[in-house]
Amino acid sequence: MPMQMGFRWYGEGNDQITLDYIKQIPGVSTIVWALHHKMPGEIWEEAEIAEVMDQLHKYGFNGDVVESVNVHDDIKIGKPTRDALIENYKVCIRNLSKFGVKVICYNFMPIFDWTRSDLFHPVGDGSTALFYEKGMIQDDYNAMAKYILDFTEKYNMSFPGWEPERMAQLDRLFKEYADVDHEKLWANLKYFLEAIMPTCEECGIKMAIHMDDPPWDIFGLPRLLISEENIDRFLSMVDHPNNCLTLCSGSLNADPNNNVANVVRKHCDRIAFAHIRNVKHFDNGDFSEASHRDCDGETGILEILKAYHECGYEGYIRPDHGRHLWGEGPGTVRPGYGLYDRALGIMYMLGAWDMLDKKAGTKTTL
Repeated sequence: MPMQMGFRWYGEGNDQITLDYIKQIPGVSTIVWALHHKMPGEIWEEAEIAEVMDQLHKYGFNGDVVESVNVHDDIKIGKPTRDALIENYKVCIRNLSKFGVKVICYNFMPIFDWTRSDLFHPVGDGSTALFYEKGMIQDDYNAMAKYILDFTEKYNMSFPGWEPERMAQLDRLFKEYADVDHEKLWANLKYFLEAIMPTCEECGIKMAIHMDDPPWDIFGLPRLLISEENIDRFLSMVDHPNNCLTLCSGSLNADPNNNVANVVRKHCDRIAFAHIRNVKHFDNGDFSEASHRDCDGETGILEILKAYHECGYEGYIRPDHGRHLWGEGPGTVRPGYGLYDRALGIMYMLGAWDMLDKKAGTKTTL
């Protein structure tokens, strides 16, 4: 089975991009989806899952990959309530498995999911992209959070990991995380994974942790999935075939010291889901997201795809954040998730893959 190309979709009524548009992108077989109205800790009910699956199957897509079933802060902090919340998580795993889900992407980042200082930063060619200005992500988490939450409120958009209900309690959350250092967060992650692995094995679901974005501590909060060394530790800490990675090239390579292709070659059998995103670095530590074309950033997209091909990767892959093109902008597109640049990214990846197949004397049909 070759790699399976996916496209992230936020659901009917929650995404300006429709399934019939996605159907016209060659090679896409998997819709990466979620129940975005669910808060961390809530159970995903079978009827809700079935409704989405029916929508996907109507267009011939599978819904094998969910991104994300978010982990409750109490689990990350290690509060006494975590055991009941982990039981809820197990119910979600079982319910998703009944509808053919194979991979659950999640993250273990304290409080904030991804972090950016500009959602529509001019790239220089008329397009815009997500941008991280290092000097703006310093001490005042409220200013950064207000910028993003004001955007979501103005344009009526929900961002995974940025639920207004949680963000309204930022000061309380920071107090509760005050004693959670790196080692305690590692221990709480291990506790969570050891608790759910038997359920994952029983249900045939791979838990695929997303890299921390960006890959360094922010606002005094610890980050774990930030380097090859830490990825090694994560996989050996709970050495189970269902404990896997969502290897995000853009998140990991926001730190230019990371080499994503090396990680692919070392851990290909434990990568259940691949995100392909390109990043352009600036000398002062800022970074901008870029097109998927190799030379438009410093992530090494072609070398990463070559590594996956050489390893015989048969997992799920998708273009990650793209630029906003051809009239896409605030109010018309979800930041990072426009139609056009992600479609271009898919064609770039498939073109590279086809050439790798040709060179190897093999043929892939997606």
